[in-house]
Amino acid sequence: MIDENVLLESRTLRTSALDRIEVLDRVKTLSLLPDGLHVTTAMVATYFGVTTEAVRQLTRRHREELATNGMAVLRGADLRQFESDNVSLSLGSYPQARRSLTVYSRRAVLNIAMLLRDSEVARRVRTYLLDVEQASRAELDGSALDDRIDQRIAHVLGKTVVPMFNVLIEASGEHRRELVAMRDGVGRIEQRLRTHQARLRRLEYRRP
Repeated sequence: MIDENVLLESRTLRTSALDRIEVLDRVKTLSLLPDGLHVTTAMVATYFGVTTEAVRQLTRRHREELATNGMAVLRGADLRQFESDNVSLSLGSYPQARRSLTVYSRRAVLNIAMLLRDSEVARRVRTYLLDVEQASRAELDGSALDDRIDQRIAHVLGKTVVPMFNVLIEASGEHRRELVAMRDGVGRIEQRLRTHQARLRRLEYRRP
């Protein structure tokens, strides 16, 4: 089992896990803005049970990485349009309009979960991610083992069993028909195994 803290240190490993955004809601429900796509800094802080300042400090340290994964700072016309689309962000009667707003996609929130040290929720997300990764690897390892077993069986059938039947058929008169039928049946099994292996290889080749 890989320690969940490796995600804190390895950007490559974080990047490999960023498509698993469904993990967020499996650990704790993530409330979104009305657009159904983004959250604010305050909402991120609430989700992880930390202060907004802790989130701001983290985003300053990892701005480039988070921006790559869906964090954006809105200003001017972009901000006004975003506030119009998300009525709950309107300042209403506040005397001074905000100059900028930082928003995060679910992918960016997952990225933060893999960077935020002092949060039990973030730690649970990292653990869940690694559990899912380990299960996926085990499944692939199992498929690879099954494929190797199929290859070995096909090899034994083709190189040992079928030749043995050929020898028996040549030496037998009374049971020749039964032996021929058995040999042909083994040959069909061997062919099915080889066809199955070829299909698996094509599927593996097409997998993104």
